[in-house]
Amino acid sequence: MLTILKTTENALVSIPQVADGAWVHVVNPTPKEVEQTYGLGIPRDFITYPLDLDERPRTEKEAGATLLLLRTPYYQGETQDIPFTTIPLGIILCNDFIITISKYKIPLLDSVAQKGRYFSTNKRNQFILNILLAIANEYLAAVRTINKKTDLIEDELQKSIRNKEVLELLKYQKSLELLSTALKSNELVFEKLQRNRFFKEFPEDSDLLEDVITENQQAIEMTNIASNLLSQMMDAFASIISNNQNQVIKVLTSVTIVLSLPTLISSFFGMNVALPFQTNTDAFSWVGLISLSIMGIAVILFKWKDWF
Repeated sequence: MLTILKTTENALVSIPQVADGAWVHVVNPTPKEVEQTYGLGIPRDFITYPLDLDERPRTEKEAGATLLLLRTPYYQGETQDIPFTTIPLGIILCNDFIITISKYKIPLLDSVAQKGRYFSTNKRNQFILNILLAIANEYLAAVRTINKKTDLIEDELQKSIRNKEVLELLKYQKSLELLSTALKSNELVFEKLQRNRFFKEFPEDSDLLEDVITENQQAIEMTNIASNLLSQMMDAFASIISNNQNQVIKVLTSVTIVLSLPTLISSFFGMNVALPFQTNTDAFSWVGLISLSIMGIAVILFKWKDWF
């Protein structure tokens, strides 16, 4: 999908052709759309790099165009092995327009488009910096969502001896690891932009880039804290589950021993030898009473040992 947008007086509107100050928004392009983008004078590699899900963040310059390749959070859904992952987002700066390219639809870009009255595509640097700030904020939102999910799983895990909840926590730990790695890679790109004074034309642009770096660092810290807490929580609950299982096994073993005592006693009275009470008409009652007494003693002993 290829969409061309441009900020007018108070809104971001779709236009049929690329113009000065336009934003070319490309999502999972068809071969025809790739050729159309390439026809704008963009190096072919700049178009294909963001479509490779394994590409790492970096900056490149070629043929008068600059590529900012970043990774942004992407929510895959609760049923996936990794609910939150990251995907590449390519931002290409040309002399007259901006291009964004991604393999999948990125909601934060739709959010930027909805705020078109505040983010003008005619102010190229400011528009790009607002996208970078939105990426950093998206990481923060993803970490907060993961924290809420893990809190709910923690409540369920306190009442459970199953491994299901621990596996759910593992999914979110994987997500945090991916987010942390992408954040650190993005940080290198942001610091390089600041070091090379890429956005030096206006003072407010430099201030906005500092805000981007600050938000990204905050996201890194939050992700590291959440990852450490989740790792410790998983270790603690793994021990709790193991302890709960041992407790259940201990109780079942005690019950098995108590229930086996009447069988043991009755087996003695089933032997073809001289036995007590064999001529007594109340022998069954006496044997039953003895069995119950021994079971009672065993129960008291196990209670005293705290095995029940």
